[in-house]
Amino acid sequence: MKLHGYFRSSASYRVRIALNLKGLRAEHLPHHLRKGEQRDPAYLALNPQGLVPTLQDDSGEIITQSLAIIELLDETHHEPPLIPNDPLRRAKVRALAMALACDTHPVQNLKVLARLRELGLPDEQVTGWAAWVNREGLAPCETLIANEPGPFCFGSAPTIADLCLVPQLANARRFGVDLAAFPRLLRAEAAAKDLKAFADAAPDRQPDAE
Repeated sequence: MKLHGYFRSSASYRVRIALNLKGLRAEHLPHHLRKGEQRDPAYLALNPQGLVPTLQDDSGEIITQSLAIIELLDETHHEPPLIPNDPLRRAKVRALAMALACDTHPVQNLKVLARLRELGLPDEQVTGWAAWVNREGLAPCETLIANEPGPFCFGSAPTIADLCLVPQLANARRFGVDLAAFPRLLRAEAAAKDLKAFADAAPDRQPDAE
C-alpha cells in the first residue's frame, strides 16, 4: 500500500493511526501542502480534489477521504475493530467522528485560512478564526461523551472517534486554544497517546516533519 499525505495533515494523521492499529505497512509519500505539491498534475490524476490523504492499495485502487479510508481498513482488517457492531453505538461513534472531521477540521484547514488571507484578513484574525472554530467544534463533543465510559471516547478501546479527536486537539493547541474546558476529551487523548500506534503516527515522528 501507498499513503499519500503530509506530516501535519490531520486527515493523514487519522489514517496513519488506523494503519498502525491494524498493524499494516504502507509506503508514505509526502506532498508538501504549503508548497502546493498537492496541486501537481501527477497527484491530481490520483486525487482530483488535490487533498490528502490518498490511499493506493496493493491492487492499485485509489481511495480518498480519511473516514472512507479508515472504514475500508476496518472492514478488510477486522482487528482491532474501530467501529462498533451495535447499530446504535456505531451511529454514536460515527457522529462524533463526523463532528470533528466534517464540521470542525475543514473550516480551519490550510485552504480556508489561505483564502481568508487572500481576502485581506491579517494573520491575527486568521488565527483567531481557527481558534474559534476549534472551540466551537470541541465544546459539543465534550458534552456528547461526558457520560460515556472511558478512558477512550467510547469505552475501553479506541474507535474512529479517537482517531479524529487526537489530531483535532493537536490543531487546537497549534492555534492557541485553552483546552482546560474539555477534561473528558483530554482524558480520551491521554489514553490514546499511551498507545504506540498513536505515538508513532504523530506529526513530529514522520519522515517529512519539518
